Amino acid sequence: MTSPTQITVSQLSRLVGLPDAPVLVDVCIDEDFADDPRLLPTAFRHPYQDIAALAPKLAGQRVVVICQKGRKLSQGAAAVLRNCGIAAESLEGGVFGWRDAELPMVPASALPVHDPEGRTVWVTRHRPKIDRISCPWLIRRFVDRNAQFLFVEPSEVQTVAEKFNATPFDVEDVFWSHRGDQCTFDTMIREFALETEPMKHLATIIRGADTNRHDLAPESAGLMAASLGLSRMYRDDLAQLDAGMALYDAFYRWVRDASNEGHDWPAATTGA
Repeated sequence: MTSPTQITVSQLSRLVGLPDAPVLVDVCIDEDFADDPRLLPTAFRHPYQDIAALAPKLAGQRVVVICQKGRKLSQGAAAVLRNCGIAAESLEGGVFGWRDAELPMVPASALPVHDPEGRTVWVTRHRPKIDRISCPWLIRRFVDRNAQFLFVEPSEVQTVAEKFNATPFDVEDVFWSHRGDQCTFDTMIREFALETEPMKHLATIIRGADTNRHDLAPESAGLMAASLGLSRMYRDDLAQLDAGMALYDAFYRWVRDASNEGHDWPAATTGA
């Protein structure tokens, strides 16, 4: 029976990727992490000995602490956080339990360098439409919940990347961009090892909208229409990104949980 201070792998897997997902803290020791240098989606590493130092940043948030097997390190670190007033649980079975359930894990080697605040920083062209909103959504929901995004003039993306130690995306001749007939979102789910069935379904919809190939999925035309509408509603790119996060949250929940559901009118009635 699961402890009241633990969360199961299946329970956590239903929360990952959602806007109210818990903060995931990986306290694996270096030797254990070196054996399998991958992270649960959005997890960040922190030494268990110094876990109390995170308390101010975690105030008011739900936290799940993860170690290799879900035993002493994660349970002890979660207990320390609870003593600091944080709603913290440990993951039952730890990294091994998640891995054995064949759930997605992000290769640490795929992550860009972090800034002094511990965030990844990305830069792209201003006035985003589809890829430049869907990719930040993917990053914040599955890679780095605190990622920072810089929107600049197209001609300045590369120089801003160099000067501000940011990772360029969705521009020509960079790693994180279109490849053949695939869009940048496709590249990201592949490189971050997030190719689950729901994510591949979402990628097809995004690809159809982003490359004007609405034959790929019937939802692509609707996504393009909503994206163009958002771009007209917001002059500020970051405000548009905030609004777009809700749009992709809805599309993700649809591909994950409701893509087989229909809607009829008039509503069905029973009885004579």
